[in-house]
Formats: sequence, structure tokens, C-alpha cells
Amino acid sequence: MLGLGLVLVALLGLVGCGGGSSSSPGTASTESTTTALPPVAEPPPNAEEGTVFVSLGSAAGLGQVLVDSEGHTLYAFSNDSPRESTCAGACARAWPPLLVEHGEPQPSNGAGAFRLGTVERADGSRQVTYAGHPLYSYAGDKRPGEASGQGATAFGGTWTALKGSGAPAS
Repeated sequence: MLGLGLVLVALLGLVGCGGGSSSSPGTASTESTTTALPPVAEPPPNAEEGTVFVSLGSAAGLGQVLVDSEGHTLYAFSNDSPRESTCAGACARAWPPLLVEHGEPQPSNGAGAFRLGTVERADGSRQVTYAGHPLYSYAGDKRPGEASGQGATAFGGTWTALKGSGAPAS
């Protein structure tokens, strides 16, 4: 019994010594070595289920741009107008429109509320707009923070991510 007690005391002593500084040799702080993108801000705790959020988030090579609730880059299409989305069919499968089913889109993480709106699509659904640009994601962006659609020419126009001001990212 005494031997078991000594083993427990020794183990507790070892565990107590494990909380040293992250600057010890052979260890690296995950904060300084991680290049992961910052997480998208969580919706407010009182947010209604199904609310669509537009946020600012980091996109590879572009800095802070508009992103959806999951951190996927949002794009504008040069053929659209503030009152009309011209991307449908195969275009909308490659560049899915950001839709809102009920309520109004909400800003998060630095996006401007006064720039958010909606436009009615030909099929009657409502698409989120920002500074008059209907918003889309890109099927080629598989992970949050990717921006492989930036500058793409497809379906007769050019696709660009947008900054928080509503201007195209470069």
C-alpha cells in the first residue's frame, strides 16, 4: 500500500512539472507557427435559426474580404446589376448564389449593415447583395479562406471577391 502511495506522489510531481513555459527548448508555440486563417465570428447567441450572415474574413492572397457564415469567400459577377442577378442554370451551379429564405441578411465581423440588401432572382428566391452586388460563393473553393475564383472569367463576365467597402479585392 505504501508503494502505491509513493507511485501516486511521484506521478503527481511529474504532472505538476509539465506546465512549464512554451519557450523551453524543443517546443514551439502553436500561435507563432500556425498559419491557419482566423475563425469567422460566431453568430450572436440570440440569432434566429437560418439567419444569413455576411462577414469579413481572410482569403488567401487577398486579405480581408467578404465571406459567408462558414468562412467561404463571396464573389461579385461583372454582368450583374444592383437590381438583377444574371447567373442561373450552369452558372449558378458553379457559382451558387447566397440566398436568404426569411428575414434580412445580417452583418458580422466588420461587414457594413448599410451595404447589405437583397435582390429577387428570376426563380423568385432572394439573393443577398452587398453595396449593390449580388453575392455568390464558388464551387471550386473547397475550404474556408480559399479564393480560387478571384479574377476568373466565366459565363461571360469576371468574378471578384469584395472588400468590406464593396470595392473589388485585388
